[in-house]
Amino acid sequence: MSVVSKVETFILTVPRTTPYLGPLGAGERVNARGYLVRRGNGTLYPTVDRSVLVRVTTADGAVGWGETYGICAPRATCEIINDLLAPELVGRDPQDVETIWDDLYGLMRVRGCGSGFHTDALAALDIALWDLRARAAGQPLWALLGTRQRDSIAGYVSGLPAATVDEKVAMARTFAAQGHDAFKVHAVVSHDGIAEEMAALRAALGEQVQLMVDLHWKFDHAQALALAHELLPSRLTFIEAPLKPEDVAGLIALGADSPIPVAAGEEWPTDYVARLRLDGGTLAYVQPEMGHTGITQFLRIARLAARRGVQVAPHATIGGGIFMAASLHASAVIDGLWRHEWQHSIFSRSVEMLDTDMAYAHDGYRLPSGPGLGAVPNARFWDHTEAVA
Repeated sequence: MSVVSKVETFILTVPRTTPYLGPLGAGERVNARGYLVRRGNGTLYPTVDRSVLVRVTTADGAVGWGETYGICAPRATCEIINDLLAPELVGRDPQDVETIWDDLYGLMRVRGCGSGFHTDALAALDIALWDLRARAAGQPLWALLGTRQRDSIAGYVSGLPAATVDEKVAMARTFAAQGHDAFKVHAVVSHDGIAEEMAALRAALGEQVQLMVDLHWKFDHAQALALAHELLPSRLTFIEAPLKPEDVAGLIALGADSPIPVAAGEEWPTDYVARLRLDGGTLAYVQPEMGHTGITQFLRIARLAARRGVQVAPHATIGGGIFMAASLHASAVIDGLWRHEWQHSIFSRSVEMLDTDMAYAHDGYRLPSGPGLGAVPNARFWDHTEAVA
């Protein structure tokens, strides 16, 4: 394989009729830049689906695709790639992808860039380099990552984007009738009450269904612990992201104190960040998000979790399907996989913009089977894409 000769960045924007997570709640509005602030957790969300993609080309014309988180200020990520990282990537051999990640990360570590836009940019490039490696070998990506341990990836329904508890229950019953047996609710849009919503779903869906709740970093330790006790009758599999991301000690303490297992990790970009939380020995599930980690760090975090006996429940966020494909390939080879999140309203649209046989049906994902990621943008993808120089 020849060396990298060109790096290009793109912003993918796909309109949606209902904002991500569900309809606006009382007091929520869309601002002049097209963002809304969810009152439930004080966080910006866009009114469109958006991500950042990279196309990395080698001197012999081979192409690899990568993707990262891009729902907020996507041009910031593009600028980091184009101004800081691409000049140092050009001329490198994609076979050295893990060393390249370490080198590019090191460029800005002393400036405090251990997460956020910088590591998101790294994630996109990392996925593209792994795609290039696997395509050059003529193999699906998983074959370069390890021994395939499962033919399909079990999933769970994420999000019931309706306005009321009754509408959410009706939506969940429809999914259950299709054979789905695990559901996660987004508490930031639980406008009728988190405990009330979970109790209604348990009553409607029965005892055999698994239920989880994403708490979206809403609480402090005391509040989260009180809520966990309130949620006990609903028999949840886990509570996710209960505390502010910065509260490392609180998260470790809650993992020990909570009567319900605690899951965390969607915002963790590296094993450096993950180790601080996992070394506490109290978390039950870790949730690496491929859009933040890239493949190299996804695998490092998963291996760290396996050594500590923590189950891996990969996160899935807004994207165009490229980092979703990467997440499935990585999930096929890791130890300790529980289930992979299925964002139904996002995934179904993503696969329509790709040439891929990646699919989700009957409570599980089918891995793409082609070389590399097994997913390449098609004409529909380009209808929603803007190049950023």
